[in-house]
Amino acid sequence: MNILIVDDQELVLLSLSKCLNDLGYNVVSANNVFDAIKKYDLFEPNLVIADINMPVLATGKQQNDTTHINDKASGLEIVKYIKKIKKHDTPVMILSGNNDEDIIVKGFELGVADYMKKPLSLGEIAVRVSRLIGPGDSISTMKMNRNRSIQSTCTGVVIPCYNEETRLLSDEFKAFVHKNLGYHLCFVNDGSKDNTLAVLQEMRKGNEDRISIYNCEKNGGKAEAVRLGMLHLAKQNQFDYIGFLDADLSTNFDDFDDLVQTIRHSDYKIVSGSRISRMGADIAKESARKIISMTINYIIRKTLGMDFKDTQCGAKIMTKEIVEKTFQKKFLTKWLFDVEIFMRMKKVYGSDKAKQLICEKPLNRWVHMDGSKLSFKDSFKIVGQIGQIALHYR
Repeated sequence: MNILIVDDQELVLLSLSKCLNDLGYNVVSANNVFDAIKKYDLFEPNLVIADINMPVLATGKQQNDTTHINDKASGLEIVKYIKKIKKHDTPVMILSGNNDEDIIVKGFELGVADYMKKPLSLGEIAVRVSRLIGPGDSISTMKMNRNRSIQSTCTGVVIPCYNEETRLLSDEFKAFVHKNLGYHLCFVNDGSKDNTLAVLQEMRKGNEDRISIYNCEKNGGKAEAVRLGMLHLAKQNQFDYIGFLDADLSTNFDDFDDLVQTIRHSDYKIVSGSRISRMGADIAKESARKIISMTINYIIRKTLGMDFKDTQCGAKIMTKEIVEKTFQKKFLTKWLFDVEIFMRMKKVYGSDKAKQLICEKPLNRWVHMDGSKLSFKDSFKIVGQIGQIALHYR
């Protein structure tokens, strides 16, 4: 049984291809409508699985063959080509995070056999494929795929690492990317002097498609490590959102995914985690550190001109637009680059508009982990850095 998969996000293509190959299907993939049509004619698949929101072409080149293709809802053009132009009865499944009812109805009117809304498990996809064209040569991996999900969006996460050899929770990172197929973790080794790089390389084995390493030979500080990692991921077209997370997982993946869902279902361009103590939340800080944090936060709020409760939480998610407009230049400070991001947003969008584009979302859990790189002595230096930021961005 031959299957053609069409999606512009590499993480989705890799996940679906491996799942269906393991089940005994012969799979070919395409990442744009034009290539999909060419491969359909050459491959003559028994089934086509396509996304809706895709580019017509992989590049901006004009092709004479695509004059009949509409740029809008381009995934449906594949259905139109198969059903209306070729007049074939090849079943087409739509796999998409698009919830526009008009587009869904249009798909069925064109002859779509099934419509699957992300997120959903690979196991469910396998069952639906089997129902349409019959089982593949193997069903041994069907149960294994039930708990592995393709998310509605593809998200890149930068994780800065400096001498994290003993604190990296390798099993937790590997378990997360194995289960959540819409995530890619990019670890930035910030010139570590211990065996952090070796630990990262070992973690990446078997997860090369979902875990990458950006290696900096010299230590440049957390701000520069995050900046380089964010710019590196922003060059890849497949990511809907890009964020960063601390290597010690003081903010866990459940909370980080809540940040992603918040930005996905809103018009915000950046969603920042906030370690606000409140009923129902597990927020643990050392008492002395908490007092210092409250004092620093008060000064930051006055400097920013924003009622931010916690700018320094190491968990944030944002659009590519924010990365491209606020990460191009090096940050002035090692620890307060979060504040600089918001300052740069005010310069780009204006103060009032910037406030509308930023969301501060309380976390359900945050625990101070031993081995923090920031000492109490460093905390007092931060006050001087706030003054430096205020002068530079005024």
